[in-house]
Amino acid sequence: MAKFIQAFENKMDVNRDLLLLLLIGGLYSLGIFLSNTFVNIYLWRQSGDYITIAVYNLGINLFQALTFILAGRLAKKVDRIIVLRLGVIFLSVFFLSVLIIGEKASYFNFLLGCLLGIGYGFYWLAFNVLTFEITEPDTRDFFNGFLGVLQSLGGMIGPLFAGLIIAKLDGNVGYTTIFTISFILFIFAVISSFFLKRRSAKGDFYFRRILYERKNNKNWSRILYAHFFQGIREGVFVFVISIWVFIVTKSEFALGTFNLVLSGLSAVLYFIVTKYIKPARRKKAILIGALLLYISIFIILFNVNYLLLILYAIVIGIAYPIINVPYVSLTYDVIGKAWKAGELRIEYIVVRELFLNVGRIVSVLIFLLGVSLFDAEKIIPILLVVFGAGHLIIYLYVRNISMGSSSRKEILMKEQLTDEKDR
Repeated sequence: MAKFIQAFENKMDVNRDLLLLLLIGGLYSLGIFLSNTFVNIYLWRQSGDYITIAVYNLGINLFQALTFILAGRLAKKVDRIIVLRLGVIFLSVFFLSVLIIGEKASYFNFLLGCLLGIGYGFYWLAFNVLTFEITEPDTRDFFNGFLGVLQSLGGMIGPLFAGLIIAKLDGNVGYTTIFTISFILFIFAVISSFFLKRRSAKGDFYFRRILYERKNNKNWSRILYAHFFQGIREGVFVFVISIWVFIVTKSEFALGTFNLVLSGLSAVLYFIVTKYIKPARRKKAILIGALLLYISIFIILFNVNYLLLILYAIVIGIAYPIINVPYVSLTYDVIGKAWKAGELRIEYIVVRELFLNVGRIVSVLIFLLGVSLFDAEKIIPILLVVFGAGHLIIYLYVRNISMGSSSRKEILMKEQLTDEKDR
């Protein structure tokens, strides 16, 4: 790892803030991957019902969406570093709360979800903005590449290590141990943030204006609705599959192995996809990845066992990079060419995240209604088939995105808008 950094330092001046932001990102990734998957299992062990898990995830998505709006406003009014620090502090409070509440955590599922959602909202808004401000064109590839390595390592090592600890220690001792480690990692992240250079903020927060911008910019509208349907799939899949792995195996170590296969394969595929999928092939890649994701559902739909779940992990480990790399690039291309993207990039990020989280909220609410009215074992497969089509619908929106001549007309329309509409 030291040689990796040194190789880049020989080519460019890697500043201290960039390395500190990488350190914070690495601590965050390891802390989250170590424990977050197992919070769902911890709650499942205590309650044994899907409603408890779904309400916990509803709290995460609801307060993440609300906090993104607040964090965006704060990022325009106060120091970005303070917003980042707030995120890490709330994440620390979340894990401290889990430790304090202990075996009664399932009774406070919504409150715990709210705390985690607030932490996510503050952290990711600030981290995304600081990435733009701290990195330069000649250091951005290094930053994104090295952060990807850290996230992949966290995704592979964290769940496996946590699963091993839980399996080896009796009762709730294993869970207490991994939650404590995550808490300590976030404390170190807070301490690291004090060494970042203060970054003053300026300008007004034009959230409503950028929300309204979808009426003027068809590309922006399409990418927003694509994110909504991305959220529709993610809202339920993020916890149902983990619960299924645990129900089938009764082993946290098996769940850690499942995540190791998924993250390890994804890490390799992200490297390959980044190298070979060019802008002209983005939409085709999104379609191929979406088809793979949808087909993967049927591997575990009719018969669930650990071998089939590992096969499912392999398929989605291949599919997600094929979708995400071109999809994220296309999203930032749309934002980059949008009206006043440079000065209003915070607002664009906030509105994008709002649509994504609204999709997740809708997904979880429908799931809650379904398992309340029908037998969970019968309705969940049906919901997975319906929600699983989310990424296919993404393709239906992005296939019509054009970065060509149509944007010129839209720009002319935007310039004619009055100052009153800017607010």
